[in-house]
Formats: sequence, C-alpha cells, structure tokens
Amino acid sequence: METPAGSAAVERLSEGEERFERLRRRAGAILAPIVLLALLLWPMDGLSAPAHRLAAVMATVVVLWISEALPMPVTALLGVSACVILKVAPAREAFAPFADPLMFLFIGSFILARAIFLHHLDRRLAFGVLSLRWVGGRPSRILFAFGAVTAFISALISNTATTAMMFAIGMSILGFLYQHEKEGGPHISRQYATALMLMTSFAASIGGMATPIGTPPNLIGLGFIRRILGVEFPFFKWVLIGGPAVIVLFAWTFFFFDRLAPAGVKEIPGSAAMLDRERARLGQWSTGERSTAIAFLVTVALWVVPGLFALFGGDQSPTYQMLNQRVPEGVAALVGACLLFVLPGKDGARAIDWQEASKIDWGVVLLYGGGFALGVLSFQTGLAEAVGRGLTSLLPIHAGLGLLFASTLVAMLLSETTSNTASANMIVPVAIAIAQSLGADPLEPALGATMGASLGFMLPVSTPCNAIVYGSGYVPLRSMMKYGLLLDVVGVVVITALVRIVVPLLR
Repeated sequence: METPAGSAAVERLSEGEERFERLRRRAGAILAPIVLLALLLWPMDGLSAPAHRLAAVMATVVVLWISEALPMPVTALLGVSACVILKVAPAREAFAPFADPLMFLFIGSFILARAIFLHHLDRRLAFGVLSLRWVGGRPSRILFAFGAVTAFISALISNTATTAMMFAIGMSILGFLYQHEKEGGPHISRQYATALMLMTSFAASIGGMATPIGTPPNLIGLGFIRRILGVEFPFFKWVLIGGPAVIVLFAWTFFFFDRLAPAGVKEIPGSAAMLDRERARLGQWSTGERSTAIAFLVTVALWVVPGLFALFGGDQSPTYQMLNQRVPEGVAALVGACLLFVLPGKDGARAIDWQEASKIDWGVVLLYGGGFALGVLSFQTGLAEAVGRGLTSLLPIHAGLGLLFASTLVAMLLSETTSNTASANMIVPVAIAIAQSLGADPLEPALGATMGASLGFMLPVSTPCNAIVYGSGYVPLRSMMKYGLLLDVVGVVVITALVRIVVPLLR
C-alpha cells in the first residue's frame, strides 16, 4: 500500500528539488485548463460526443496527476464530477464505481493495517527476525534479514508505513555501527549505509506486489480486470504470481547490494546484543496485539481458503462458488476489521476504536474510486476502444509477448515520474483496450501493467518510500538512480516472464 498508516517520517528533498516541485505544480495548474478547453474545441472524428468530452476530461486529469497541482484524490473527484457536468454520464452511473466491492476491501484492509501499526505488531516481527541467532552480527545477514522482513510486512500493510518504521530501525542500526566505529571498532563502508537505506525502500515496494492488498495499484488493476473483462482473479491466484515475483526481485536486490556495497567487515561485535535489547524492550504480547493477530489471521484465512478450493477443485467447485459468493474478499476484510471493534484491547478498551480506525488514508480510497470510474467510463463511451485502435496502428507491437512487455515497461516508466496509483489508473485500461483491438487476450497485458506500476525505483519522487530514505543523508542521488535502474530493468523482465508463464496455468 502506498500511503502511511500513521508515521512521523518526513520526506525531505533538496532545495533544488523543492524548486522543481513548485515549478511542476505551477505548470500543471496553468496547463490543465488549457488542455481541457483545447480538446473540447478540437474536432475528433470517429468519437461520440460523450467520448470526445471524456477524452478532454481524462487528459486534464492526467496533467493534474503528473503535476500534482491539486491533491490526487481531489483531482479524481473533480474528474468524475466534470463527467457529470459535461454529460458524459449521469451521476448515478458515473459514481457507481465508488460502491464497487473492492472499495470495501480497501477500507477493511486499511483498518487492519492501522491496528497492526497501532499495536506494534510490525516492530515485533521486525526485531524478532533481526535478533535471530542466524543473523548475529554479520552485516550481510543483517541486510538480508532486514530486507526480507520489510518485504513481508509490506505485503500486509502500507509500503510507506513499512518504510517509515523500518527506516527508524535501520537508522538505529547504522547509528550503533558508526558509534562502535568511533569507539575503535571496525570501519563500516558508507556504501553499506546506502545499501541498507535503499533496501528499506526497495524491499517495501517489492513486497507490496505479493498480495492484492499490498499496494493500491494491485487492487486498481484487479478492479479493471473484473469490471471490464468479467474475470475474477482471487487472492490466492494473485499470490501465485506476486509471491514468486517478490522472491526473485528481492533475491536480485540483495545480490547486487551485497556485491556492490559490502560493509567491508564480516562481523560486528555487539550488534546482535543491541538487536536483542531492542526486542526485549517490546516486552510480552499485549492483549491488543493478540486480538489484532487473531483478526488478521481470520481475514487471511477467509482470503486464502476459497483459493485453495479453486486450485484443487477448479473454479467450478461448488465449495469455491459458495465461498466466493458469500465471503468475497471485500467482505472478508470487513469481517476482520469489525472483529477489531469486538476483541479486547488495552485497559478494557477494544482492539481499535473508531477514532483510530478513521485515521486510515481516505484519500487513497477516493483516488481509487475516481480513477476506477474514469476507466470504466472510457469503455462505456467507446473512448478506450478508439485509443486502443489508434495506438495499435502506431506501435510496432503485436499480440502476445510484445504487448505484455510493452504494457509492463510503460507502466514502470510512468511510475518513475508520477504516483504508481495514477500509473495503474492510466495504463491498465489502455492495455486492455489495445489487446482487445488486436483481438488478443487482454488479461496478461492488464496484469503486466498492474504489477509494472509498482516498479519505478530511480528517483526520490518516484515513491514516498524513496523520498523517506533519500532524506536520511546516506543516499546520494546517483546511487539511487544506479541501483534503481538495475531493479527496474530486471523487474520488467521478471514480471513479463511470470505473467506469461503462470497465467495460462491458472485459467
């Protein structure tokens, strides 16, 4: 997930980058109304009037999303409102996607993530793994365990919240190492500090690919696939693609960090004891932690069990059909979230109250709803089909592997300069439209674009995770670009290969 579930981490940019951000927003504010008026007045032969007006609205929304002249959720709401004002669709039809079941999957999983963060289950897991005897005081193993636990946590809660938490832990580790160095201990390469900080960000973004709830682009892509293609892609099926992608990309990330940015020493005396002390400070499991763990495990069971029946009994299995109809993923998330209001917490209170639950990022929910609505309208008006035909005639690609690779690559490139959520909203519908215009199966390019939107590791502005670690002072921009490029290139190849191999097996 892209947004924090509550953290005080500051995303710091240099003075030059801040000037660029101000210029970018100012340019977007000026350009957006010009684009809207120009496209409304520009003749577009072959498009219906609603499709013509929707094209103008969507182009304006893209400008505002890329420039972030307005908050992105506000832009999404403004775009849907403009569709009603310009008679692209009536209000009931335009706003219908805001009531899509996946909206409630967002809400339920966000509340669960808030409880995990609130009761420090994430910190318990992190220090539990880092203090394992196998890890010890060996920098290479610390880097591996640190990244692995970051990726695992990020599959369950916000990428940014995970980065904020692990950033604090990583800074504590580096502080100990360099203090130990000042006191006569072994010299630690500054490249290792860069690697540990970037592992915080990269592993969090990679881990978000593992599950449908790991990051908003996953749910956005699945929403388009279900709504436009009529294809159900349940939790368990997603994990069969996302899980291997995370394992391969994390292994690659650790490999190049370990080879290109070693600590310079094999073992650091005292680091294992420091991690043990941090773990001991967490104390015994609290009632709130136990209740949150129970609610989360119930939710995971409701997500996974139907997929197991589908895997072994087929999609037509009566048990799978019954569970899928009665307890879809959105309902499962709400059941787990509601359990938090019933199970006990601290001092006679519940595991979570509404005051805490309401702190979830409603902006992401609204952004998803607005982007989803615009994507659905693009198909209803015929705009997506027209765009697909136009791009098909221009791009030197054909159906199959080429289209899958292109969809993944374009989503990655767009995510370097804008939010991965906006990238998924823009690219997935276009990928589907192009595939349909070519007479190809649109599921593979849609999944490629969905997962490709989670890439984009080269710049501080690519993701909030990158911005957080860039502010540490340990990450030179050239290092982020170099290592980010290594991960981006391999990420596109891995996602393309896995989607191409696994999807036919899941049909």
